Amino acid sequence: MKIFNRLAGTAIVAALAFAPVSASAQQFINVLTGGTSGVYYPLGVALAKVYGENIEGVKTQVQATKASVENINLIAQGRGEIGFALGDSVKAAVEGDTDAGFQAPVENLRAVAAIYPNFVQIVASRESGVTDLAGLKGKGLSVGAPASGTELNARAIFEAAGMSYDDLSKTEYLPFAESVELIKNRQLDATLQSAGLGVASIRDLASSLPINVVAVPAEIAETLGAPFQAAEIPAGTYDGQDEAVPTLAITNILVTSSDVDEELVYQMTKQLFEHIPDLVAAHNAATAIDPATAAKNLPAPLHPGAERYYKEAGLL
Repeated sequence: MKIFNRLAGTAIVAALAFAPVSASAQQFINVLTGGTSGVYYPLGVALAKVYGENIEGVKTQVQATKASVENINLIAQGRGEIGFALGDSVKAAVEGDTDAGFQAPVENLRAVAAIYPNFVQIVASRESGVTDLAGLKGKGLSVGAPASGTELNARAIFEAAGMSYDDLSKTEYLPFAESVELIKNRQLDATLQSAGLGVASIRDLASSLPINVVAVPAEIAETLGAPFQAAEIPAGTYDGQDEAVPTLAITNILVTSSDVDEELVYQMTKQLFEHIPDLVAAHNAATAIDPATAAKNLPAPLHPGAERYYKEAGLL
């Protein structure tokens, strides 16, 4: 929800009136991200910087969160202006999926853009011997923060594979960095992380001890259906990973609320696509952001401000 702070002094107001890119009276943009060791956070920091430098009259803040589900709920409560979320979490919010953490449909949720895909990355210590999903039986796995987008992915994958958390010797509900620390300390065998390729937490783990990237077969994607799709983690993504590994991918969505000012969302959308190199500099996952596909196949209604940008750019 937009927050207006009336500016005192006619000189300041006049100066803002002549700014070339202006959202309106001073407004606040809280960018909702994820854990600091994931991909959402560095991209959110870069996005907040872009907005602060290119949208006149706004103040920005970056908030580290438990990611998708928490971000959507914060957006719904008017406690953030833009946030990162996995496509399946957005779909669950629109539908009011109680198992996913939404007690009713989130009616004010709006999409800004489909951005880059998350890859489901299951990584185990090599000494655990785990190389595929079946190998996780009897092992300890961290599935992400409770009811996070990552944890929802984990539940879906286990169900599609005919497994459950009961098949594990230990189930931990931890953010990325904490999961990695337990594996380093030989207190856990594996971690499931839904993130952009080259996520810092897994790079850290791979540089500390030998790892196996666990295969998720294409049949799982076929069983789950949209928004999941078969994908692969390219060889060399992490130290010691010599071959490409099959897995699943799901698109990330930037979301906002219908209560956020149309002009502000227009500017947020415009500045996002005009400063993609700034986001790429923050994390390579941003290379997959494509304005030509950003407004397609969205699981939530498009915000009018974003729609205006896409129409102006000839993308709708």
